[in-house]
Amino acid sequence: MLKAAEQGYAEAQLNLGVAYANGQGIPQDYVLAHMWFNLAAARFPASDTENRERAVKNRDNIATKMAPAQNAEAQRLARDWKPK
Repeated sequence: MLKAAEQGYAEAQLNLGVAYANGQGIPQDYVLAHMWFNLAAARFPASDTENRERAVKNRDNIATKMAPAQNAEAQRLARDWKPK
C-alpha cells in the first residue's frame, strides 16, 4: 500500500490515510493521515465524486483532532510531496 501511495495512486493514498488515522498496522499519526487524505482528494478524478468526497470528509474530520501547527505541517507535507 505504501509503495502504491508513494507512486500517486489515489485509492492507495486514501487507504494509507485511513491506516494512519486509525493506527492500523502502523503508529497512529494524524499529520500523515491528513497529508495522505489531502493527496487522495486531489488525485481522484472529478468523475469519482464518491471517493473524492470520502477523502475530503476524512481529511476534514482528522483536522478537527489536530493543533493548528499540525494542520500547517500536514498541508506543507502535501504541498511538497512528489511521487516516487
